[in-house]
Formats: sequence, C-alpha cells, structure tokens
Amino acid sequence: MKKLMWIISFISLIGTAVAIQFIPERVPMHYDAAGNVTRWGSKNENLIFPIMTLVVALVWTCCMAYYEKKALKSDDEKESAGAISNAKVIGYVGVGMVLMYTVLQGFILLGEYKGAILGATTQVVDTEKVVVIMMGGLFILLGNIMPKTRINTTVGIQISWSMYNDTTWRKSNHFGGVAFVVAGVFTIITSLIVQNSSVAMAISVGYVSVAAAASFAYAYKVYKAEIKKNDLFHAQPPVE
Repeated sequence: MKKLMWIISFISLIGTAVAIQFIPERVPMHYDAAGNVTRWGSKNENLIFPIMTLVVALVWTCCMAYYEKKALKSDDEKESAGAISNAKVIGYVGVGMVLMYTVLQGFILLGEYKGAILGATTQVVDTEKVVVIMMGGLFILLGNIMPKTRINTTVGIQISWSMYNDTTWRKSNHFGGVAFVVAGVFTIITSLIVQNSSVAMAISVGYVSVAAAASFAYAYKVYKAEIKKNDLFHAQPPVE
C-alpha cells in the first residue's frame, strides 16, 4: 500500500508539472460562494496541491511504519497481529486520500484551463461538487475499513468508551462503519440532487456529524453493557 500511495502521489505531481505547460500563464485561482472568479494567479501555483499530497502520503507512511515497528517489537502474538492489521487499514485510508486529491487536482486543472481559454468570469468546472462526491466516497471507504481495525489511535471511533476493551471497540466500529457508509451514500445522492454545491457540502457535514454522534452514543451503550457484565461477573460468589 505504501508503494501504491507514493506512486499515485508522484503521478499527481508529475502530471501537474506536465499539464501546466499547456495552460495559459494566468488562470482563475479563487471563486466566491456564487462561483464568480475573485482572483487570477500564476499557473505555477498548481504545484502547491501535489506537494501537499506528498506530505499527506508521508504522514500516512509514518503512521504505517509505527504499527509495523510495533508488530516487530511485540512478543504478544495478538498485539502483533493487531498492529499489522492496523498498518494495512491505514494504508487503505492513505491510498484513498491521495487518490481523491489526485482526481480533484485533475478537475482543478481542467477548470483553470477552460476558464483561462474562455476568459471566464464564473467557475467553469464545479470542483466543489467533485469534492462533495469524493467526500461521500471517502466516508464509504472509511465505513468499510472501520470494522476491520483493532484498537488504535489513528482510524476508527476513538473515544474512551469504544477503547475500553476489544468488545466495545469491535461493536462500536461495526456500528460506526455502517453509519459512515450510510452518510457517504446520502452525501453522493445529495450532491447529485442539490444544485448549489455549498449547500450540498453543508448537508454532507450534517450527515457525517449525525453518523459520528450516533456512533458515540452507541459506543457509550456498549461500554455501559460491558461495565455491567463485568460487575455481575465479579459479584458472583466463588465456586466451592
């Protein structure tokens, strides 16, 4: 996964470096909420986003390396397997994110090229709508990954209730995974129905907020059930 993540990241950088050779020197760089062009800038500014994508790849690589190192150092077979599992999961998230950024960069370049050629005063390619759709895809990816994680501090429902033990983590992240998949599907549907991309973005934030709140509430419910079960177990008289 690390290799794939870096390949995609460098494709973004190299592709951008090649693409800007065919783009006019001055391109529309910023828009207001109504989609009107508010700033024109140098085409070379487009190199900033791919460099940021490389930084993101570096961050996820470091996270993967942490769990891989933890797996090698651990003498506990269960802990080692959990660390390896988390490293793989983080790899999937990293690949998903850099792929999303790379696709978005392609749409940004397309919009700038068309805008510059036409001398447009309004946004030609609705990149915000693209962002909303990809956010939905990312929610779906996370939702599918969360149930596969072991207790960690990088991916999943990471609150004290869910991290109480393996059972609370597993149940909380299974529920959270379903909630995030639903939020992702609703986000994509909303982006296709609602014409105003800013409104669609706000609604998608609402979806994921509801998914997170529901997941936290469920984690608390599972946590309380585990506490009650442990209390009943310790309250039982010893067998003579």
